[in-house]
Amino acid sequence: MKKFLLLLLSVLLLASPAMAEECSLYVKNIEGLSEDFIMGVDVSSVLSLEAAGVKFYDHGGQEKDLFAILAENGVNYIRVRVWNDPFDANGNGYGGGNCDINAATEIGKRATANGMKLLVDFHYSDFWADPGKQMAPKAWAGMTIRQKAPALKQYTLDCLNQLKSAGVDVGMVQLGNETNGHMAGEKIWMNIYKLMAAGSQAVREVYPEALVAVHFANPENADNYMTYASKFEYYSLDYDVFATSYYPYWHGTLDNLKSVLTNIQQTYGKKVMVAETSYAYTMEDGDFSGNTIGEGGAYEKPYPFTLQGQVNEVADVIQAMHDIGGIGVFYWEGAWVPAGGASWEENSALWEKYGAGWASSYAAEYDPDDAGEYYGGSACDNQALFDFNGRALESLKVFKLVHGGNQAEVKADAIDDTILMIDLNGEVVLPDTVNAVMNDNSRQAVPVAWDPYDAEAMKAGGVKTYTIHGVADGMPAVAQVAMVEYNYLSNWSFEDEDKGGWTAENIGGCEQLYIEDKKTDSMTGTKHYHFYSAAAGTVEFTLEQKVTELPAGEYRYEVSIMGGDGGTIDIYSYVKVNGETVATKPSKISSYNVWDTPVIGGIQAQEGDEVTVGMYVKCSGSGNGAWGKIDDAKLNRTK
Repeated sequence: MKKFLLLLLSVLLLASPAMAEECSLYVKNIEGLSEDFIMGVDVSSVLSLEAAGVKFYDHGGQEKDLFAILAENGVNYIRVRVWNDPFDANGNGYGGGNCDINAATEIGKRATANGMKLLVDFHYSDFWADPGKQMAPKAWAGMTIRQKAPALKQYTLDCLNQLKSAGVDVGMVQLGNETNGHMAGEKIWMNIYKLMAAGSQAVREVYPEALVAVHFANPENADNYMTYASKFEYYSLDYDVFATSYYPYWHGTLDNLKSVLTNIQQTYGKKVMVAETSYAYTMEDGDFSGNTIGEGGAYEKPYPFTLQGQVNEVADVIQAMHDIGGIGVFYWEGAWVPAGGASWEENSALWEKYGAGWASSYAAEYDPDDAGEYYGGSACDNQALFDFNGRALESLKVFKLVHGGNQAEVKADAIDDTILMIDLNGEVVLPDTVNAVMNDNSRQAVPVAWDPYDAEAMKAGGVKTYTIHGVADGMPAVAQVAMVEYNYLSNWSFEDEDKGGWTAENIGGCEQLYIEDKKTDSMTGTKHYHFYSAAAGTVEFTLEQKVTELPAGEYRYEVSIMGGDGGTIDIYSYVKVNGETVATKPSKISSYNVWDTPVIGGIQAQEGDEVTVGMYVKCSGSGNGAWGKIDDAKLNRTK
């Protein structure tokens, strides 16, 4: 009896989560998190990777089936994208996993065998579909919407019946991928609705218990999300889940995400979830093909690029969805590790033969402007949940450990970058302390020792940005020091959300005029002045600032603008002295992230003059509306 009790105790101890999940990383406990909460991972590229020779290993280094490893670590759902026909006429795959329904069926069978449900992500395209491109499949080219809708339904029926015949446990079906106003070549909401309605009907027929999801990107644009949901309410689309992508590099704060999805829930009664998220654990590249998140880049970095940073991002997104009653979170392409390894040439052969990279050269026939120019390997190998050799990272444990948490010792994980702007006529002084990012994502000030730098040379070097390295708490520290001319304008890059001296006059009744927090759309910092309106004749406004205490002298004024769908435009910057316009300079908007910066020089100001600088914007695009961003206004003294 005693031996039996000891044996039973041993079994219980081995089964204990605390014993089975030893982990050096801090993982927050999410109280009340349901066991039914979806912990999903997208592994759409796995078959191509395995064909190219990639193997996967558990935390102990034992080679094992990828799906078994995921299930052991708390993953209960697999997401797989489906392209209609990602092959050319000779059978060469476009890459990105060559994800047709046959690949999805094999992935679905392996997921089901390991106790996981499948989310089928129909792109309704032959290759990648996202907000920037929603091309119709080759087989649907030239079809009218009356032809395309029944073709989509039949295709969806065929795919789902294949999955059902194979015994795949499909729990959810996604009608399109990041369909921000476009889908399968259609660009008006009525037609998008007709396509989605056809897909929804197919799901209800084959998998009546499965959830039907729609999926969008860019939740930082809250008004757009309410527009998407309101369109489907207007057309009475039959769906269950409003899903979003959320990448913290580009998609705003988690508080904003929660607010946007809560509004969808409360207004339209839909379930909500995050269909895609991920975060980099390193800046290294594993396959000689550049990564989406690398050194530099105009993106936010709310967490360090470390294993702990990756864990904190995932846990925080799960917490955010739990807070608002969301049904789950999917990590995007968590196993897309490098194929090959020795050289770009060796890897490229595998990308071409097996489709193990994001695109092959064969994709040029379908997507010449993107894949045809930039085909190559994995752009996210530094965001996977496995290292470059296929071994499970400790961060993969997060899906299980958020149920109870893992209270590791709180300690420094990385050092926040220091960003400084220093007047060319000022004193160049770097701070004595910097923020250490702790493993629980809190911050603590720690002393820093900077490498030697030549302050006088930096002042004499003109407008320029310098990178200075240092060491803090035994970890590398970086200071980005921008030397700038003295700017007489307040809130010149719109970092102060209360406008800080700027006044807007909404002449035409523009729908959106405000300071927006979005680093990817900003020239400097994270904010800029945003405008958008859909109705004809409504985009007309002025944005200006008055300066009353200028020293007598000569000045230069400049301001930058970019945007799209401008159409007929009348845009110019202007300068007024004591209420009288003394100079204007025409400007324009052309396309995203192409900034135009009109410069007005020779501005004469006397002591006591009131100088007003600003920009007038009037435009009407192809849809009669327009959008754009204004940033980096500067009033500098030249004499």
